[in-house]
Amino acid sequence: MTPELVRIILAQICLHACMAGTRMAAPLLALHQGYSPMAVGVLLALFALTQVFLALPAGRYADRHGLRKPLIFSMVASVTGAGAAMAFPVLCFAALMTGGATGAAVIALQRHVGRATHGALQLKQVFSWLSIGPAISNFIGPFSAGILIDHVGSGPDSDLGYRAAFLMMAILPLASWWLLRRVRELPPIVIVPGSTPPKTWDLLGDKTFRRLILVNWFLSSCWDVHTFVVPLLGFERGIPASVIGTILGAFSIAAAAVRMLLPLIANRVREWAVLCTATLITALLFGVYPLTTTALAMGVCSVMLGFTLGTVQPMVMSMLHQLTPEARHGEALGLRLMTINASSVIMPLLFGTAGAIIGVAGVFWITGAVVGAGSRAAWLLKDSLPDPLEFTARKSP
Repeated sequence: MTPELVRIILAQICLHACMAGTRMAAPLLALHQGYSPMAVGVLLALFALTQVFLALPAGRYADRHGLRKPLIFSMVASVTGAGAAMAFPVLCFAALMTGGATGAAVIALQRHVGRATHGALQLKQVFSWLSIGPAISNFIGPFSAGILIDHVGSGPDSDLGYRAAFLMMAILPLASWWLLRRVRELPPIVIVPGSTPPKTWDLLGDKTFRRLILVNWFLSSCWDVHTFVVPLLGFERGIPASVIGTILGAFSIAAAAVRMLLPLIANRVREWAVLCTATLITALLFGVYPLTTTALAMGVCSVMLGFTLGTVQPMVMSMLHQLTPEARHGEALGLRLMTINASSVIMPLLFGTAGAIIGVAGVFWITGAVVGAGSRAAWLLKDSLPDPLEFTARKSP
């Protein structure tokens, strides 16, 4: 791992932690101020909703302007959103700004890292390292915000602790800029004068790209199902809230651990094989999960599922960069992010409705069946990638 990649990962952690901490502190402040759980749910949806609409424009902007300009706008937006929550506070505005800024920055960073690599093996390695960042930031942001909320302030009716948390979140993006100030900008991609601007539907018209996005959507939905349904299943089993939190935490730790392992074995695995295996194992685990009756058994399933789903993002990112033209990497990344965030907004509503009708176990089993059927789409990706040596030669300067 190069020093430049270390700085990029640390910068991503700081910027993502701003959004993660704001996403934890804003609902708590809303409840503290007497807002209803429904209002809090809408507030949480705004963090993902912005990315649904901004992902494609942000991807196209990154394709045209590279790394620095998107990051400057993202950092300004993050500081503005978290700072506004501290000063006024305007929580919906903070959710829109920090959520959208994080999505735009992630697209620019992923595009830059993908372009900076010189082969298919490096793609798998660097995206494995890069994918560790959100797991770390999802701990740092909420943890630091929670400490400040609990220990700053003069009483239960004071909001000073919340203001301190938002101030801390507003400082984190500034650290991102300090880390990235020396990262070299890559040469711009030359566009043929007078050429017709490509359309997003051109990407979706490629059946291999559609399959990849579909497989990614199947497996990312499983992540949402697990986060949403496990607390319900634990409640049905009479498992304490702290133990349910530990089960979900074990999932995140396992996902981060496997991403640390992937760079070491990247030369021994192929992306399509990892994705195909992940769909089958996930389907099996979703079939078994509702049959568990103890916290220990649920914890084992959670860890195994974390190991499985943790392998998905690096492989998808590697394939996406190999399948799409270099001049459209940002747009492809934006389309992927838009799909995932649209799922994160819509799927919990569907899960809640389905759970009320067919029960928690039914949600697991139906999702597992759909993902298992999606293994065919993953298998069909087998012959879609260019030869590794050919791709390496194409990427070499």
